[in-house]
Amino acid sequence: MEISTAQELVIPESLLGLEDVKILSSVLTDEGIIIIRVQSTKQEVCCRRCGKLCEPHGESARMKMRHLSILGHETYIEMRPPRGICKKCNDKTTTQTLSWHGHNSRYTKFYEKHMLLSMVNSTLADVSIREDISDTAIQNVIDRYIKSDVDWKKIKCIGLIGIDGISLKKGHQDYVTIISGKVGRHITILAVLKGKEKATIKAFFESIPKKKRKTIIGICCDMCDGYINAAKEVFDKSIPIIVDRFHVAKLYRKSLVKLRKQELARLRKALSEEEYKSLKSAISILVKKQELYAKGDREKLEPLFKHSPALKAAYKLACQLTSIYNSKHQKKTAIRKLDGWVEMVKEKEITCFDSFINTLRKYQDYITNYFIDRNTSGFVEGLNNKLKVIKRRCYGIINIKNFFQRIFLDLEGYQLFLKNQQVTASGIPSFKSLLRYLLRFCFHQLKGKRPLVISLAFLYTFSGVDQNRLFLD
Repeated sequence: MEISTAQELVIPESLLGLEDVKILSSVLTDEGIIIIRVQSTKQEVCCRRCGKLCEPHGESARMKMRHLSILGHETYIEMRPPRGICKKCNDKTTTQTLSWHGHNSRYTKFYEKHMLLSMVNSTLADVSIREDISDTAIQNVIDRYIKSDVDWKKIKCIGLIGIDGISLKKGHQDYVTIISGKVGRHITILAVLKGKEKATIKAFFESIPKKKRKTIIGICCDMCDGYINAAKEVFDKSIPIIVDRFHVAKLYRKSLVKLRKQELARLRKALSEEEYKSLKSAISILVKKQELYAKGDREKLEPLFKHSPALKAAYKLACQLTSIYNSKHQKKTAIRKLDGWVEMVKEKEITCFDSFINTLRKYQDYITNYFIDRNTSGFVEGLNNKLKVIKRRCYGIINIKNFFQRIFLDLEGYQLFLKNQQVTASGIPSFKSLLRYLLRFCFHQLKGKRPLVISLAFLYTFSGVDQNRLFLD
């Protein structure tokens, strides 16, 4: 017969961080698990139905809840909470629930928040292995703390709305629409919607509370008719719909690349092999820098432009269009400048921009809304990169509700679950916390030894504790 070698521990109640309890005993088992038995110091039990005080009715069965690990050891809290009986509710009994745990919960709220913090920039599988908890249990904790859609009560200001679509599966037409908000540098996920249809997006816009709509300063998107028409039908003209300047630049640069390829193919046939090789340095400049090139590169580009005047004219026009965007024009001035640019293209008979000019005319009002406050959807593209990382990390996420929760966790997790914590993200007490308890013990042991007290006072200052508390503890 094996004899148990469980060791008794002394753990300060303040280090445990649980309210309304006192510690009865603490042991370290043979398996390396810390079990802390506590007793409730709160006598009142409120009825779970009517909320009024109950009469005492003994104690419930022993509860065992996992708590934050202490120095790498799994830690469990054991207690027998008091019960009460309510005469006004036909003698229904109620078990006392304290502020740090839920009804019939297997984990303390501190540990649940630690699990959520561990999920930031991680996966269910990774956290499950690290904490030795099932995927289902972790997902249940996520469902309790994080909704599968936006909570408008917690959003004070929406700011600039960004809309874009991504595919859940690479190579498939399984699109979802990502709607986000940006206030200053803070980005908030507002919705993950199935598909890119106007009706779905319009329904979401209509669900935004009227008070929150007043905090919207603009809507940035690409030239998808579903996005633009949905916003146009819901919001008034005071909220501008902005076609992102980088999507516009992508279109006219695409036309430029098409012309460049055509001209290089023509020159390869028209010129000798040696003449074409002499143009390679100029070609490399155009390939790398598109329509923008430094002054030092112009000499290298001149031989190529002599052989292709159309290419020179097109690159010059592209530079002028980029210059319009980079200049701080008002909307009316920008419209006039763009109309003048279109006329120049027609005069020089450059046909590669014909498709772009048709798009420019169709969306001109939305394109030139950029010049009102110079807002772009650059933050949306940054968020899309983050979403691609989430999908790769999780080997794909098909469930839209879970996808919203994971995005919300990665964007808001640190702010929500790391704030005002006295423990590190790994669940181990922080260095400063341990230092405070160590120094407090040393001061009580070294009373009257002045040099040592002065040295410890310096360390106490380093630990971030008020020196006035030094002799009060």
